[in-house]
Amino acid sequence: MFNSGLIALRELKERIATRSFILMSIMGPLLILLITYLLFTYGGDGKQRWRVLIADPAGIMENKIMANEDNSVSYSFADDYLEMEEFRDGKRFQEFDALVEINEKVLSNKTVFVFYRDKPAVRMQTRIQFQIERRIEERMVDEFTDLTVPEFRKIKQPLNVAFRNANDPLDESSDKRGWVGFFFGAMIFTFIFLFGMTILRSVAHEKSNRIVEVLLASVNPRQLMLGKIMGIGVAAFIQFVIWCFVIGFGLYFMREFLFIDALDASKIDMVQMTKDVQEQTTFEQLFAAREYNEFVELIYERVQFSTMITHFLLFFIAGYFFYGALFAAIGATSGSENDGQQFVLPLIFLLCLALYAGYFTLLNPDSSTVDWLQYLPFTAPVVVMVKLAQGYAPGEGYQLYLSLIFLVISAIIMLFIAGRLYKNGILQFGHRIRLITIFKWLKKS
Repeated sequence: MFNSGLIALRELKERIATRSFILMSIMGPLLILLITYLLFTYGGDGKQRWRVLIADPAGIMENKIMANEDNSVSYSFADDYLEMEEFRDGKRFQEFDALVEINEKVLSNKTVFVFYRDKPAVRMQTRIQFQIERRIEERMVDEFTDLTVPEFRKIKQPLNVAFRNANDPLDESSDKRGWVGFFFGAMIFTFIFLFGMTILRSVAHEKSNRIVEVLLASVNPRQLMLGKIMGIGVAAFIQFVIWCFVIGFGLYFMREFLFIDALDASKIDMVQMTKDVQEQTTFEQLFAAREYNEFVELIYERVQFSTMITHFLLFFIAGYFFYGALFAAIGATSGSENDGQQFVLPLIFLLCLALYAGYFTLLNPDSSTVDWLQYLPFTAPVVVMVKLAQGYAPGEGYQLYLSLIFLVISAIIMLFIAGRLYKNGILQFGHRIRLITIFKWLKKS
């Protein structure tokens, strides 16, 4: 084990000193932040026309919303209460995309429900919330205060607007947190692929230039393979930590300085600044800011990062050793530095299958197929991350640890198999990889 540690230290020093490692540690997270910025700045510019029905039996809004017409949203009013089934199934209401319920308590509880048929973009949600909130503010000023509307907005509390699917009014199928789990799972497989290929190239390179013959004079093949996997794995972990710090700081910076929440009472000066601005592009920027801040609020406030990161590390380590052993075995059994590339394609297929399994879990969390996918070592890391983010049902938490146990056992078995292939194939040159040869090396002790 001491020799494996020395090999791991050598591999670690060699990796972190390379220009590609340093460049990827800086440019990788910056690229993610740039994509995030562009997505929330320019995404969703396509125009979407919505018709909204407002059920206002108490006449609180007095059948009006804004002084100026909005080309993206048109409102109609109903003077009676509407049952959800009536709105959802009634023929005369099919022309409306959403129903807004304004009850007589809205001025005191500051809560409004919006029931939609097809989920709108967050920017459209924000537009509707912004317009309804400003109208209710005007009514609250008339009803309860002697202040002017601008004075009231300086001390106001934001309106709670809850968007619900008309077919799921209790909001029992929200999947926002699941996407965070999918991101964690995708990060696991991204780093596994990048550093798995590093293992493959390193083994194949040392084998082709005969450096491995010198190394094997001091350590046995299993120690060499394990040390190489461990050293490159530590380099992957260091790079991931750097990514976390850079991305976390970048999201915080954008939230505080670039995408100020226009509907946040603590930043109400932003609303006042845009009060008299008539250009639609200015309001689009405010809606983009709100869209981004819901994303940031999800990341910073709704995700239990202590739990997610702890299990991320456990599944990352186990998954890395499982796939790392596969990459090392391919490099050791190849007859030349380029010979093993044909066997990389099945591994890439497995990694893509794992990502699809995570997406399938996101859409079908209660499927019986998911119950099997979380136990397969090829798909377990991303599937478990999605299920963990969504939350296990009471009494099902054992599945998480059972999946981890299966993955650890699979990694140990794969390391044993790869060690035997590494021992018997690392000093073989000039041959072509054949299944019969691999089976022969597996039988040979």
